[in-house]
Amino acid sequence: MVAKVAPELQAPLVLFTYYNPIIRRGMDKFCEQIKAAGVAGLLVPDLPLEETVTIRAACERAGLELVLLTTPTTPKARMAEIARASQGFVYLVSVTGVTGVQEKVAARVETLVETLHAVTDKSVAVGFGVSKPEHARQIVDWGAEGVICGSALVRALGDAATPEEGLK
Repeated sequence: MVAKVAPELQAPLVLFTYYNPIIRRGMDKFCEQIKAAGVAGLLVPDLPLEETVTIRAACERAGLELVLLTTPTTPKARMAEIARASQGFVYLVSVTGVTGVQEKVAARVETLVETLHAVTDKSVAVGFGVSKPEHARQIVDWGAEGVICGSALVRALGDAATPEEGLK
């Protein structure tokens, strides 16, 4: 599906997956396959910063960027460490808890975007719970360079008859 969808996208595709599927397939093989399918970056949410050395090396061999996350509970000093290690951009999780559709974006996201900008010159992309155009506009107004609407995209693709229809 990724190979079908990637050419239709105007933005680079970052694959969000847990560590176990990567290990099961083999790190190098996994990274090579997703790169061949059109993926530009990889985000592994259950892998802490201190354990990214091996996957980072596999990503680099395959020509992928390893994107890291910060959360609303990440202390500022750790945000700075994560931002330094993240490639391409820093993914800011907008909520504490699980992803999914939210009614509105938490006001604290504005402060979190400001905090990240204070510790890095990399772009900040905000995700988790972003499901409406007004959410995206609010996040950009708060200074984020990117908005990630993963659950909304997965829902649109799942509800559509074809991947192409889901991207419209």
